[in-house]
Amino acid sequence: MPQKGVALTKPQSKGAEIVSKFQYNPLKWTPPKVERRVLPNGMVLFLLEDHELPLVNITSAIRTGSIYEPADKAGLAALVGHVMRSGGTTNMSAEDINKELEFMAAFVETSIGREEGSASLSSMTKDFDKTLKVFADILMHPAFPEDKIQKRKEEVLEAIRRENDNPDQIAFREFRRLLYEPHPYNRKVEGYADTIPNITREDMVAFHKRYFHPNNMIMGISGDFNTAELIKKLEQAFEGWKKEEIDFPHVPKVGEEMTLSINYVDKDLEQSTILLGNIGIERTNPDYFAVKIMNFILGEGSFTARIPKKVRDEEGLAYSVYSAFHTPRDLGFFFVSCQTKVGSTGRAIELILEELQKIKQRPVSDEELTLAKDTFINQFIFLFTTSTAIVSHMVDIEYEGLPLNYLDTYVANITAVTEEDVLRVAQEYLHPDKITLLVVGNEKRFDRPLNHFGNVSIIELNEAKEAPPL
Repeated sequence: MPQKGVALTKPQSKGAEIVSKFQYNPLKWTPPKVERRVLPNGMVLFLLEDHELPLVNITSAIRTGSIYEPADKAGLAALVGHVMRSGGTTNMSAEDINKELEFMAAFVETSIGREEGSASLSSMTKDFDKTLKVFADILMHPAFPEDKIQKRKEEVLEAIRRENDNPDQIAFREFRRLLYEPHPYNRKVEGYADTIPNITREDMVAFHKRYFHPNNMIMGISGDFNTAELIKKLEQAFEGWKKEEIDFPHVPKVGEEMTLSINYVDKDLEQSTILLGNIGIERTNPDYFAVKIMNFILGEGSFTARIPKKVRDEEGLAYSVYSAFHTPRDLGFFFVSCQTKVGSTGRAIELILEELQKIKQRPVSDEELTLAKDTFINQFIFLFTTSTAIVSHMVDIEYEGLPLNYLDTYVANITAVTEEDVLRVAQEYLHPDKITLLVVGNEKRFDRPLNHFGNVSIIELNEAKEAPPL
């Protein structure tokens, strides 16, 4: 039987030692029940009345995203999501919308990310009817005026021009590309300097028309309302918005093949930015809870996790170092992020790789597992500090295709994770021998060359240029 890992930490004072011996009853807390409804037009609703304050909040998810846009028009989805709100509607100009919302101290926002569109509303109860009318108008009848499109394109292109000034942005942009190319996950949601000019108003109108339908939307509503009255208001506000069959473009599955890949971006800096990782899991993976516990022990658990404890606390090589699993609808990725002075780059990488190997080789300690599980369970209640947070979780659960009793079974799923589970998922989902490593920094000042870890590929940065006229 492999030897178990050592405990992460011990009480550092007499008081801490006394507190560590306290015994508590297991946390038992049931989330408030949220009502699920489906309107005749196919819109899914999650409703939670809360009359403590005279406020109503809406959070919505629309099944769309940049994964559905053509590669030569990368940035289309994000542009649509922004100009829907900033460009006004066919019934109200953006300026009139802004004035009306500002007068009511209300807000309406829209955006589109990689795999999801979002729309939100917040208003006083007395102003909800007016705010809902604006909200529905923006979702159904965005105007997409040319001047607002032009303005947003210029803002995006200016941000793109500045990207290479930020080593963290460089690292995550190139790391994602290395892991996923040619899958759409490799692309930047905001687009590129050579794709933004390709996007036309007609493209944006067509994108909106394709995906924005009530049966493609999940809406969570919380606050000071009467459910029966609210349903009538929603049906009136979205009258005429009919359900449509949506033809989603084919998106290929993420490839699971992994090979060792060592990559370097030359940047004359005092600090190196290190990213290393591999293809991971999707959000609906049955090992999700075991992976979360394993990663907490490995690198997410702040001052108690193994990688921060070794690299930051014991060796003093970094202030910021952590690990995480990004879990989208298809295979996501595991990564470790570290910023260290250039002269300790190689040593930091070595220590991280050692910790990856260790957690694959022997079970974690009872203390580590207990701390991780207790942390997740004790933090669980803070997912529900507001009614808005509760319905937002339900919207996400429905959108991700998770069981609707996900919150009811959360604590049981965390509690069920064993030391054997942690070892198993570490062995299955961590691949230090097939790692993708990317370093942004000045290799001339590294403590050892990167080819110590394998054959190095140099990534040349495209220097910022003036974008072509729009």
